[in-house]
Amino acid sequence: MDKEKMFTLSQVAPHKSKQDCWIIINGRVLDVTKFVEEHPGGEEVLIESAGKDATKDFEYIGHSKAAKNLLLKYQIGYLQGYKIQDDDNLDTDSFKEPIKAKEMEAFVIKEDPKPNYLLFVEYFLPFLAVAFYLYYRYLTGALQL
Repeated sequence: MDKEKMFTLSQVAPHKSKQDCWIIINGRVLDVTKFVEEHPGGEEVLIESAGKDATKDFEYIGHSKAAKNLLLKYQIGYLQGYKIQDDDNLDTDSFKEPIKAKEMEAFVIKEDPKPNYLLFVEYFLPFLAVAFYLYYRYLTGALQL
């Protein structure tokens, strides 16, 4: 399709399924139907934003420059009335297929370990409560004799 074609929101809105998925990012209308299954964040993310302006979600996630350059590959036109400002930030040659794909690196943020005082509260405090109860029973039992 012609990348200079203009679309309105009402023209983009019906394209919101896995088989026909269009999104808008920074005024660019993208047909990401072929990319839905390859999306690193899962296909649900794209389908949820399908037929809508996904600029805020795209920027909030903090995509890499390579991901931003993929916009050009899937672009089919522009949103009517939107002025494109970030053309100079995109590398038009970088969306070509690489010779050898790089592996993605990921890291997991582990939960913070429990503070040391919780060890006392969770394990020793119940033990002390039982010990005091048994000691109390021993003392009251001994006094009744």
